[in-house]
Amino acid sequence: MKKIEVAGHAPSFLPDGKDFKLVWSDEFDGDTLDRTKWDYRVSMMGKRHPAWVDKGVHLDGRSNAVFTLLEEDGRPVSAQLQTGYNFMDEPIKKTTFGNDDLQWNIGKLKRSLFTHKFGYYECRCRLQQKTGWWSAFWMQSPIIGASLDASESGVEIDIMESFRPGKIVPHNVFAGGYGQDMRNRHTGGGIELDPAVFHRFGLLFDETGYTFYIDGKEDGKITGDISGHDEFLLIGTEVTGYRLSEHRPTREAFDAIGDTFLVDYVRVFDISGGTDTCID
Repeated sequence: MKKIEVAGHAPSFLPDGKDFKLVWSDEFDGDTLDRTKWDYRVSMMGKRHPAWVDKGVHLDGRSNAVFTLLEEDGRPVSAQLQTGYNFMDEPIKKTTFGNDDLQWNIGKLKRSLFTHKFGYYECRCRLQQKTGWWSAFWMQSPIIGASLDASESGVEIDIMESFRPGKIVPHNVFAGGYGQDMRNRHTGGGIELDPAVFHRFGLLFDETGYTFYIDGKEDGKITGDISGHDEFLLIGTEVTGYRLSEHRPTREAFDAIGDTFLVDYVRVFDISGGTDTCID
């Protein structure tokens, strides 16, 4: 890995053998979240998610975005940030087609803030300290599942997921959407990290597939279902329990209220010569 200095901030570590150019980043300077780069994700798969709120992230003045597990209306909730939108997430509102009682089964579409394809993606963060919620750094196509072909409709790429403090699960690629046609590939992960310090999680995404890195060391590669569509970034948290059939937070989630997940930076590097950045 080669060290790339970023003035006034912690350096990045990028794979050898390629040239890179920084094309998008957030160092979380200042005291206000940059809403031209990030929006809160509050809905998923056509429904308002009971555990996600449009608050709970603040900048600490030391170049960190601080995600806090909050209590709202007697239940634990937290935030998920994104640079784009999935077309199946927004809740559906009643529509008609002329005078006909016809319903297109998707919600209102939104224009993404930032999407990108081939390049290197890196996040430096300090994981949550308590069980009961989890953290993740991932990517998603705005139209995943719109076709069976990942080269047309893209994928989900899970660069980092930590469901318990310090425990990093395998990296995943999901294609075909989230229903009967879903496909999953995974690699690496299953390691323990010190949750008290910052760690770097990276992805090299190119024509050959997805290569994952943890603290500058390769942690597996996936060579199938290569996305041909621009993807948006997500960084955030979720409360344990809401996805289960009972749709209720766990006891651990209540006990973890007030815990934090810290993000030092998120950076996107283009592979030199690339032209697949889209900023709307």
